[in-house]
Amino acid sequence: MSYPRYAEYKESGVEWLGEVPGHWEVKQVRYFAEILRGKFTHRPRNDPAFYDGDFPFIQTGDITGTSKYITEFRQTLNERGVAVSKEFPKGTLVMAIAANIGDVAIIDFPAYFPDSIVGLAPKSRSILMFMFYLMQAMKQPMLMTATVSTQMNLNVDQIASLSVASPSLSEQSAIATFLDRQTAKIDALVAEQEKLIGLLKEKRQAVISHAVTKGLNPTAPMKDSGIEWLGEVPEHWEVKRVKCFTKSIEQGWSPLCEGFPVESFAEWGVLKVGCVNDGIFNPLENKSLPNELEPVPTLGIVAGDLLISRANTRELVGSAAVVNENYCNLMLCDKLYRLRLVSNCCLPEFLSRYFGITSVRGQIGLSATGASSSMLNISQSTILELISALPSISEQQLIVRFLDQETSKIDTLITEAQQAITLLKERRSALISAAVTGKIDVRGESF
Repeated sequence: MSYPRYAEYKESGVEWLGEVPGHWEVKQVRYFAEILRGKFTHRPRNDPAFYDGDFPFIQTGDITGTSKYITEFRQTLNERGVAVSKEFPKGTLVMAIAANIGDVAIIDFPAYFPDSIVGLAPKSRSILMFMFYLMQAMKQPMLMTATVSTQMNLNVDQIASLSVASPSLSEQSAIATFLDRQTAKIDALVAEQEKLIGLLKEKRQAVISHAVTKGLNPTAPMKDSGIEWLGEVPEHWEVKRVKCFTKSIEQGWSPLCEGFPVESFAEWGVLKVGCVNDGIFNPLENKSLPNELEPVPTLGIVAGDLLISRANTRELVGSAAVVNENYCNLMLCDKLYRLRLVSNCCLPEFLSRYFGITSVRGQIGLSATGASSSMLNISQSTILELISALPSISEQQLIVRFLDQETSKIDTLITEAQQAITLLKERRSALISAAVTGKIDVRGESF
């Protein structure tokens, strides 16, 4: 849908604004809002000297960039924490100036904040919801003011000095009302696509799980596997531990590498653990080996190697993927296991699919160890002692081909839904920017 433009425009003198309606003013951000700075310097998340009290505490991770309001908190401060922090009142627009910088939300309760967040309290010349949308439109101009040390940070003083377009209070209200309604419609469409993606992923998981544990023949006689979490399997399949058809298992080497991947097969690199995260091997997930370090050619990976994540988050530890071609210049890291299987017993592509099903993921998770959920470990025995039901090699080949075809169809639908979400979000951002900078006149559309 197209919207009318204002009758008269003038040059704003500000690059990111361009032309603005003739009756709008151009003002600095500080004209719209009082900027409140958080004071609490980061402490270890579980430090009892500051946390676990009665006072709501918001961190940058709570500002998701997708929710308009923050209605609940995950962490609290005690009296000592409060003494070195800053309280923002209910209704404050909060913005991350580190980590997910530029993301904004409105707090629905009084809360305390660290120095990685600033609050913007509307002055009499601005309306909260208009300011919320204005800050979203300003994200890219604000990022241009960011400084980089150990991480990117926004400069608060420069933010306050940025110029924005200032309509009257009544016009701000009309714009905010219009955007509330239109963004709600877009968000509902995004939610529908996200729900569809969730259902497609569930279907994908179910198709794989059924194929690698029940086979493709619905009339095949079944037997009890003897394993509660595995249940019944086809009568002619063999129930074995992974170690029974594994020739070798090893982990690699993780030297201090460069922060960028290799550019050609002539360079040596070390794989990152993320190369197996999606169940499909991604060779771009690597780091270049410094020239002064000697490579270990025996750690180079080749087609048919089954790689399994040894150390990762609970959701990702044990992720598996098969190397699809020779990458002899990319070496195994010590957070990955490499399995080479007995070729006449098990296809790596079959076992890789098996490692991705929910019941197997659950067994791997039960065996994972580690003090932090952000980095868990599994031992070689976790992999080797895992139970699997195996058909013949010829039947495994049929199952793998079937799954390649079926999952490809589902993946195409997922990709289409993801592309639709991207377009909807782009439309949302463009609409917000056009409205708060006066490129469209929505005064007649707000009711």
